[in-house]
Amino acid sequence: MRKWTLPLVTVFMLSACQSAYYGTMEKFGVEKRDILVDRVDDARDSQTDAQEEFRSALERLDAMLNIDGGNLEKQYNALLDDYEDSKSAAESVRSRIDEVDEVANDLFDEWSEELGEYSNDTMRRESERQLRQTERRYAELLRVMERAADKMQPVLDKMQDNVLYLKHNLNAKAIDAIRGEFGNLQNDISALIKDMEAAVSESNRFIEAMKSSQSE
Repeated sequence: MRKWTLPLVTVFMLSACQSAYYGTMEKFGVEKRDILVDRVDDARDSQTDAQEEFRSALERLDAMLNIDGGNLEKQYNALLDDYEDSKSAAESVRSRIDEVDEVANDLFDEWSEELGEYSNDTMRRESERQLRQTERRYAELLRVMERAADKMQPVLDKMQDNVLYLKHNLNAKAIDAIRGEFGNLQNDISALIKDMEAAVSESNRFIEAMKSSQSE
């Protein structure tokens, strides 16, 4: 098999698996819009978890910088754990957003194709209106979620710098050096948490709107 055909085969296999998944879910009465709502719910929860992990890491570093004596190695190990937890939480957020976007695009493609199957023009126009409204609502949700997610890596980079510096310089002098940069990191994490809270709120609005449209 030629090398250039491998990506096409992979895409085909993933597409086939996804189609099989949707088909199985539909047999249980679960449509793509239901899956989308569930995935937005999961993405919201992952961002809430990430907020807590980043906040915990910041508080840990703050406590370490203000420690007077004590076991610096123990404090460092706890900080390292918090950093790793924050990193994992960030990866989870990204993964959840990708899963949301995947099913959203599949839903909108299906919905758009089905517009051509209507014989009743009034129903078709109403369905198209609902589709465009949902697309706009989703576009705003995705924008807000990605804005928050984009701020995670720069914060993680700064956290990693601190962790690496302390790893090889676990002494009072290193603590003083880190303390000088702490304010910037604190501001960055505060801004990140604020954007995550906005993403959580937007997710709640999207979920509520989707559920309301189903009950109308």
